[in-house]
Amino acid sequence: MSSSKSSRHSKNLKRAWPYLALSTFIVALDQWSKTRIQKSIPLDGQIRLNAFLNLTDVENRGAAFSFLNGHAAWPNLLFLGLAGTVTPVILVWILGLPKTQRRLSLALCLILGGAVGNALDRLRYGYVIDFIQVHYGIWYYPAFNVADSAITVGACLLFWHFLRTGSRKHPPAS
Repeated sequence: MSSSKSSRHSKNLKRAWPYLALSTFIVALDQWSKTRIQKSIPLDGQIRLNAFLNLTDVENRGAAFSFLNGHAAWPNLLFLGLAGTVTPVILVWILGLPKTQRRLSLALCLILGGAVGNALDRLRYGYVIDFIQVHYGIWYYPAFNVADSAITVGACLLFWHFLRTGSRKHPPAS
């Protein structure tokens, strides 16, 4: 590798390390919280925190927010394959971004941390542990976890980023 290429990679890694550290923190928080839930609440049990929030222990064999839950093993394999494909792409993308792309870097690191957190569950258990349950009266939102939350916030930031930057790249037609 030439010295200029090595220097560029070193600068990119130096610029990206806070985002990669945040991704690592998300994975650690996600895995820690799931372990605490499994030790504290029996499977499908609940702890009512207030009028709209419960902690529960749910085995989600589907996607985020229990989408496709209850199907055969194929969703687990699909999402493991997706995480295995997307993770290196996101890593390369983050490392290649200029310093000015903070919102995009943040969005990608949230998605990366969430994807890795849920992929670890799929590898270890064959399902994802969900435990945050929001409800109002008799309406219950599907249980989710820290990783799902990070992916959702990251996806919203990514969408916002492309809405804001997309309008600058394509001038209005005359």
